[in-house]
Amino acid sequence: MTSAELRAQTASEPLTLDEEYEMQRKWQLDEDKLTFIILSGEALNPAAQLTSEILTKLPMIGDVNLFLKGLPHEEEFEAEVEVMIAEPAFRCRGLASAAVQLMLSYATSANVEARHHPLPVPQEKLVARIGEANTPSIRLFEKLGFAVTKRVAVFEEVELRFGGRATGWRTGQVRMLGGHGCALVDAS
Repeated sequence: MTSAELRAQTASEPLTLDEEYEMQRKWQLDEDKLTFIILSGEALNPAAQLTSEILTKLPMIGDVNLFLKGLPHEEEFEAEVEVMIAEPAFRCRGLASAAVQLMLSYATSANVEARHHPLPVPQEKLVARIGEANTPSIRLFEKLGFAVTKRVAVFEEVELRFGGRATGWRTGQVRMLGGHGCALVDAS
């Protein structure tokens, strides 16, 4: 990520693509983090078979993360959702919404086989914290059923919690990518 503005908005350090993939591999084994890199499939033939080789060659445009705090049976447990579309040309095209829906569907599904993560996550434990000036992200989460529950002036952010039932979230398939971790591929 080369944009200083985007790094400031996301409190991120500059990483190369190889470093991003390495971080995803580490996070894949970490019990309190779940991350998927968002790839552009723009140049793909819609009929093409999505192999590991093809997926690893697609350009990275962002990531979607879930940070788990505590265990699902604990009162204070929460799952914080974050999304970032790093490449400006890919913003405002519905990709962040699709990525968040895929992550939420995956994380809250009772069918998930997660070796290292305490999944599924109860929907009422989903939370997002967004800079109060980031109106597009706030609107995105509101459209997905989240509502502002708190404003934290000292951090200039709002907290949103999921307040409904997930209806119509996009679903996906998890694919292993050899040495690059795994991908969540949109099934729609």
